Amino acid sequence: MQNEYDYKKWANAELIDHIRQIDSDTFPEKFRLAVRLLNHTYVTDQIFKAHILQQEHGYHWVNTDETPLLTELQKNIAHSDQWFIDYVAKATDDTLDRLVSFTFTDGDKGNMTVREILSHLLIHGAYHRGNIGMILADCGVDKPIDIFTRFLHMSQPQRRV
Repeated sequence: MQNEYDYKKWANAELIDHIRQIDSDTFPEKFRLAVRLLNHTYVTDQIFKAHILQQEHGYHWVNTDETPLLTELQKNIAHSDQWFIDYVAKATDDTLDRLVSFTFTDGDKGNMTVREILSHLLIHGAYHRGNIGMILADCGVDKPIDIFTRFLHMSQPQRRV
């Protein structure tokens, strides 16, 4: 999962660079929606990180009431992405196969292995990056080309044979 979480960090950084290109005076609601969707992915990451660590997360739903500034969100996401990179780098199969029981923000109970949680966060983030890509297009901003194969070939050029 190391490559996948390195990719997630790279894709999030690419996306934030593209969100910055939205003219927030012309498209204030679309800019806000893009930031809120990105914040939702960050909050979800934090909720499941707390589940992995068997800690309280303090969130009552899967976003925050206030929309953060993009610069603040960028710092939070970079820190969070690095935490996950470090975590998966040290994780053993026993760690990844550990079953985690938790309560969703809607009050329902659930359980997943750490590996399933980590996979969920990758898929969830990719889904919402796609949503934000559609918003970017609506605002006349090119969507980032944040596909996994591009990342692998950029970060590991020896794979291009």
